[in-house]
Amino acid sequence: MTRVLRLYPQLLRTGFAEAVAYRAEFLIWMFSTNMPLVMLAIWAAAARSGPVGSYSQEGFAAYYLAALLVRLMTGAWVVWAMTMEIRDGTMALRLLRPIHPLLQWSADNLAALPLRGVVAIPVIAILLYVGRPEMSHDWFSWMLLVPALLGAWLIYFLVQAMIGTLALRFESAASLFDAWLGFSNVLSGYLVPLDLFPGALRKLAAVLPFRFQLSFPVELMLGRWSRVEALELLAAQWAYVLVFLLVTRVAWRSGIRHYAAYGG
Repeated sequence: MTRVLRLYPQLLRTGFAEAVAYRAEFLIWMFSTNMPLVMLAIWAAAARSGPVGSYSQEGFAAYYLAALLVRLMTGAWVVWAMTMEIRDGTMALRLLRPIHPLLQWSADNLAALPLRGVVAIPVIAILLYVGRPEMSHDWFSWMLLVPALLGAWLIYFLVQAMIGTLALRFESAASLFDAWLGFSNVLSGYLVPLDLFPGALRKLAAVLPFRFQLSFPVELMLGRWSRVEALELLAAQWAYVLVFLLVTRVAWRSGIRHYAAYGG
């Protein structure tokens, strides 16, 4: 643990340097995360003649801008990095380093947060200008937003890592993550707010992990929960984090025993 704490800041600095070096590709990837803006245009048009559910036009603006902000700050790409490095053999070099490969990839992903922040700043400014009346006025909700965003990122990262470990056994696992991403886009509230779902689907989405990747942090920003409800949901989110951490650890240990590098 002491060694990890000593090495991790250096990994973050290295990861940030790489993100800056590839800033053009990184910014293109960031700006491609624009689906909430598309959905905002659709739902704002639908709410022009009156509220849709509990959402007015301003409510939809606040929701989708908050969703865009959460997506920008919790993104990860470890599944593609793992698949590529396992296939070309460079994974073997990571295994020789004195720190777990998943910690190395986590540092690479977290180190990009400052660049994500550059894109997030105008989103925050627009959100405060357009949707401020719809935002939470309870400091407690904003305090819980920090661990909720961290939990959302961890779920996203761990699911990718868990699926990526399958590439230790098979040639590629990225297509499986694409399937997860398809379900996530629908059931996380990324495309449609969960409280606009039909009753049975809304109940299903409420107990699946997808909502904790996006909908829960957004709902905290919008002040949709009491303090007790927010704490209960935060506990449920971190329970999923622990479950995925355990499954990822087991999958990694099992997969690494079957690892055979592709190529050089």
